[in-house]
Amino acid sequence: MLYFCYSDKYTGELPGHVFPIEKYKMVYERLKSKELITDKNLIEPIKPLRKELSLVHTNNYLDDLFNLRLTHRTYPSELPLNQKILDFFLITTGGTISAAKMAKHNVAINLAGGYHHAFSDRAEGFCYLNDVAISIRLVQKEKLATKVLIVDLDLHQGNGNAYIFRDDPTVFTFSMHQENNYPIKQRGDLDIGLDDSTTDIQYLEYLQKILPGLIEKQKPELIFYLAGADPYYNDILGGLSLTKEGLKKRDEFVISKAQEKNIPICIVLAGGYAENTNDIVDIHCNTCYIAKKYSEKY
Repeated sequence: MLYFCYSDKYTGELPGHVFPIEKYKMVYERLKSKELITDKNLIEPIKPLRKELSLVHTNNYLDDLFNLRLTHRTYPSELPLNQKILDFFLITTGGTISAAKMAKHNVAINLAGGYHHAFSDRAEGFCYLNDVAISIRLVQKEKLATKVLIVDLDLHQGNGNAYIFRDDPTVFTFSMHQENNYPIKQRGDLDIGLDDSTTDIQYLEYLQKILPGLIEKQKPELIFYLAGADPYYNDILGGLSLTKEGLKKRDEFVISKAQEKNIPICIVLAGGYAENTNDIVDIHCNTCYIAKKYSEKY
C-alpha cells in the first residue's frame, strides 16, 4: 500500500524567495483532487522530539536553532530563521520520519523533505534539519531496518548526508548530480557528477547502468529516494536538461527496481525551482502517480 505524509502546516512565508514553499500544498491539493490521497492513506505527522533530532544534530546547533540565534552554525542557511520557518522544518521532518516508518508496508511518500545539505552541526543551503539522516537513525534505532541505501537524484549533491554517513557501513550514499553547481562536494560512497546540459538519454543510461548492481550488492532493507524536480531543463538553479518525460522514466526506474526486490522505499520530494511552480508540481505529482502504480503492481 502507498502512504502519504502531509500536514496543512507544510507552509511558511517566503515572499520573493526562490524556495517555492507553496509547492507542498499545491501537490497535496492536486493529489487529493485525483483521489490519490484519501483518509485511509494519509498520515498527519507530528513534530519530532529534541532527543530524536539529537540522533544527528549537535546540542550546540540545536540550541542556536531553537533560540532562533544567528550564529556561525545557522547563518550558512540561505533561508531566514524565524519561528514559522523552524516550525516548517520540524513538521516536515516529522513527515519524513513517519514516511520512513510506514515504508515497511511497501511505499511511503512525504510531500516535502529531502533537506540533504544540513550537517550535524550547521545549516546549509535551504536546509536547517537533515530529515533524511534523522529518519534513518530512528528507523535503525527501532530496528525497522539496518542497512539503508540513499538514492539521491536531486540536482545538487547531498553533501550533508555524505558527510554524516561517511564512516557508517550501514548507510550507503549514492548521489547523481550536476557537478558544476552548488554545493562544495563531500565524498559520498558513490558520486556521479554530471556534465552541464546532460539530457534524458545520457542521464538514464547512467542510472540504468549503476542502480541495479548497486541494489544487488548493497542488499538494503530500506531505500530512501530523494526525487528532486530540479534536474528539469527549466530549473532556475539548475543546469541539466531533463524533460518531464525523462524525470518520469527516472522515477519509474528507481521505484520499479525497489519493488522488484521487495525493498521498502521512502520517497521525499527534495528540490525543484522552476520559474513556473506548476512545472515543479507536475514533476512531483508524476513521482506520486508512478509510486501508486507500482505499489499496486507488486
